Formats: sequence, C-alpha cells, structure tokens
Amino acid sequence: MRITTTVNGTRHDVDDVWPGESLLYVLRERMGLPGSKNACEQGECGSCTVYLDGEPVCACLVAAGQAIDREITTVEGLATGEGLHPVQEAFVEAGAVQCGFCTPGLLVAAHDLLERVPDPSDLEIREALAGNLCRCTGYEKILDAVRLAASRQARA
Repeated sequence: MRITTTVNGTRHDVDDVWPGESLLYVLRERMGLPGSKNACEQGECGSCTVYLDGEPVCACLVAAGQAIDREITTVEGLATGEGLHPVQEAFVEAGAVQCGFCTPGLLVAAHDLLERVPDPSDLEIREALAGNLCRCTGYEKILDAVRLAASRQARA
C-alpha cells in the first residue's frame, strides 16, 4: 500500500506499507523522523504523541493507512527554521529533559495545552500531561518548564 501524507509541512509518499503498520513505525523507520519514541506500543506512555490533523494522538495506536491525505506534526515540526519552539527551549532550560524518552510526547502535549490555554493553572498542566509517563524527573521540572513556556509566550 502507498501512504501519501503531509508531515511537518512536507508531502511524503511511502511505498510498500503493510496495512497494519503503525504510523509511529512509518514516521521513525520509513521517513527517518526518530523524534517520536517507541516505548510501550500500547498508547499508555505518550512518548509517541504527534498531531494528526491538529489533534494529539499516540502514533503507536494509529494505523499508517489512517494517515493518508492527512496532516501530521511531530516533535521535529514544532521547531521553526533553525530555532527551537519556546516550549522546547523551556524544557531544556528548566532541566526537564533527562533520558529524553518521554520528552517528545511531553513537548507535544505541552504545546497543545499552551495553544488551547495560554496561562494554565497547575491543575490544568497536570491534567494535560497526565497521559505522559516519565521515569526520570519526578515531573516537577517538567511542570516548571511548562510554566516557563507559558510565561514567555504571555510576554511575546
């Protein structure tokens, strides 16, 4: 099967895709976009979160065929040109990046939250990130990063 989709603003054609292949596999292995991580393959950890037509989804749960003629944004697509997105910068500066496995999904989830709620409360941040598991940070630095990104975006 041929998959034609737009990823991070660029049209991609991928041939010989098995109908049950996951979007995550196609992104990582066939398109060379390793940002989204393959951790649980069950939609439990959030490491593979991407935007599909503007909605955050776990790419491990989306069959590649479901992405035909749709828009996908990965963690790589959050950055603009040479610079990082403010959410990405805040994660680096706040020390919210440890082993990095959960980071892509957390970045997409935080980005989504800040697009919907520019000045979120701590409860709103916790709820927005609830589908993302991190085993390294204890979450406090992640919360700090989201708060930092929100405050910077408010000043911009």
